[in-house]
Amino acid sequence: MMRTDVNKVVLAYSGGLDTSVILRWLRDAYGCEVVTFTADIGQEEELEPARAKAEMLGVREIFVEDLREEFVRDYVFPMFRANALCEGTYLLGTSIARPLIAKRQIEIARQVGADAVSHGSTGKGNDQVRFELAYYALEPDVHVIAPWREWDLNSRARLIDYARAHQIPVPTDKEGEAPYSMDANLLHVSYEGKVLEDPWSDHPEEMFRMTVSPEAAPDRPTVITVDFERGDAVAVNGEGLSPAALLDRLNRLAGANGVGRVDLVENRFVGMKSRGVYETPGGTVLLAAHRAVESLTLDRGAAHLKDELMPRYAELIYNGFWFSPERRALQALIDQTQETVTGTVRLKLYKGSVAVIGRRSPLSLYDQDIATFEADRVYDQRDAEGFIKLNALRLRLAARLRRRD
Repeated sequence: MMRTDVNKVVLAYSGGLDTSVILRWLRDAYGCEVVTFTADIGQEEELEPARAKAEMLGVREIFVEDLREEFVRDYVFPMFRANALCEGTYLLGTSIARPLIAKRQIEIARQVGADAVSHGSTGKGNDQVRFELAYYALEPDVHVIAPWREWDLNSRARLIDYARAHQIPVPTDKEGEAPYSMDANLLHVSYEGKVLEDPWSDHPEEMFRMTVSPEAAPDRPTVITVDFERGDAVAVNGEGLSPAALLDRLNRLAGANGVGRVDLVENRFVGMKSRGVYETPGGTVLLAAHRAVESLTLDRGAAHLKDELMPRYAELIYNGFWFSPERRALQALIDQTQETVTGTVRLKLYKGSVAVIGRRSPLSLYDQDIATFEADRVYDQRDAEGFIKLNALRLRLAARLRRRD
């Protein structure tokens, strides 16, 4: 139900058509002051036009903030320590950005004395859930305004008509039906909707922003190294970089080799299936490299436990539970396993593929003297007979019972 006592609302504002219409609609529907917040999380778009558009629309309090380092350091890297993959494929690029935006939105609301927050997510998608679960986890009594669940502008044509009626600029590429909707940040770009709604249809090559097609990638492989300290990547090709700069470097190296494209049908938290196409070039390399250094440095039991917990961890992020106690508990366990995950991985990038071709660590559990097929003085192969017979005991007992029956 629409409240009538909202005085000031902080809107997550991109400067695009949807949130610009929302800005005006909030004033019309609620008669409230609107504060805009635009986050730079590496979408590689000029953000000053968003500020200028907000000013043109009469906004007095405008926040445009660079959150790239915080995004990678405090959200992307912790997620990659878990090797998180949703439904075995998706690297969660959109999902992991929402809690940071929501957190800063709540902080700004407190700062300016706002009594509500608002977002531009539709009532059919996952982002509405992610934003609002984060809002309530951080500010339990906050009032949330979700225009797509309230207004009657239920089509692109009606949205454009509303914009024109209120002198809101309509981008030329939105005059007709856009071929897809897009979300971008430093970790990935996602594409959904329109021509992609048919899961049989191929995706148009011209839509991609971060990667060349594998067919157009160089005919010679690119070999790189990634250094890790306690589970986090710290250097590429021996050069120490900040978290955001490191991910940007991997994006460019991997993207130039056609690495990181995924076309999938996922199960949205709200209950429907959705087809999406994703570009995550640097993240694809980062996942392969992290698993490679873990293969040397993690005890078998710890590694297998992480793999068992990973789907649950990934699902929590996908569904919007970043600030939940269970995600924090899992993170504490995961981070404890990363104390020894230090080393260097060498990878080959070639026409859409990532191959690990070398790994080393000062904390490696790999012992060549034990693993060798040559003669050694550590492992007595005769000991394996008793080991096998003990493990086979229950199988032998079951087999005898079946034979007797």
